[in-house]
Amino acid sequence: MKNVIKRVPVPLCGVMLGMAALGNLLQSYSEGIRVLCGAVAALLLILVLLKLIMFPGMIKEDMKNPIMASVSGTFSMALMLLSVYVKPFIGMAAFYIWILAIILHVILIVYFTVKFILKLEMPKVFASYYIVYVGIAVAAITAPAYEQFGVGTVAFWFGLITLVALLVLVTIRYIKCKEVPNPAKPLICIYAAPTSLCLSGYIQSVTPKSKTMVLTLFVVATVLYIFALVKAIGYLKLPFFPSYAAFTFPFVISAIASKQTIACLMNMGSPIPILQYWVLIETIIATMFVIYVLIRFLVDIFGSKTNK
Repeated sequence: MKNVIKRVPVPLCGVMLGMAALGNLLQSYSEGIRVLCGAVAALLLILVLLKLIMFPGMIKEDMKNPIMASVSGTFSMALMLLSVYVKPFIGMAAFYIWILAIILHVILIVYFTVKFILKLEMPKVFASYYIVYVGIAVAAITAPAYEQFGVGTVAFWFGLITLVALLVLVTIRYIKCKEVPNPAKPLICIYAAPTSLCLSGYIQSVTPKSKTMVLTLFVVATVLYIFALVKAIGYLKLPFFPSYAAFTFPFVISAIASKQTIACLMNMGSPIPILQYWVLIETIIATMFVIYVLIRFLVDIFGSKTNK
């Protein structure tokens, strides 16, 4: 068992996040599916916590790597989502878990800024940087569960401002430094996440809402989603790398944001019925990606190689 835990990679947090978000996406189809997704995400959380407890040195070493350090932000993001899952069972304790997750994410933002941004090296910039800064927008998505709309609004605006800055920085990096090692190539699919994350956070926490803002974020999110999807399909040919986690949450949050956009525009008196077909397509793609990547991770962690 010790060897199994040792093989748990930090990017498994991304799969945990994707699974928790998938439960929310599929909730309208079945509450049972949401519970199942939440349970799987909780089991992945246990694996990550065991790694942290049993091999803290490995985690500490990972945090010196900008990719691993940035991807670690999916841990606190997942914790925010999972706190809402357990809220009906543990009451106020869930709120404290939510606050803890936000604090952890803020600490990561400070650490990452000092460690990597202030000593910026362009070849070491990847799309995973979005996770660190725009990832805090998950607080905006989950804030209504705790009636903390003020916190949600602040989280949204921070996410949006850093999204604009990072879109410039990260895009320049990929244009100027075309060489990307194979293990890091799937990370570019994270492009699908930040705009959708901000859109979802805006719809959930910010009032009053602007139809122009909703539509602008939706159009940008859709363009980036298509870009990421094309990249993902191409990179599925690569051997398995932990960066496969980038095929999960970005596509799930895109579907969630599109779904919320339909409801939001309907409430504003400007329904776009055809969007429901787009949401269905996004939902099917997201579900397939999450299940596929989860299986690949479990095979890698629990596979025969652990017995060698």
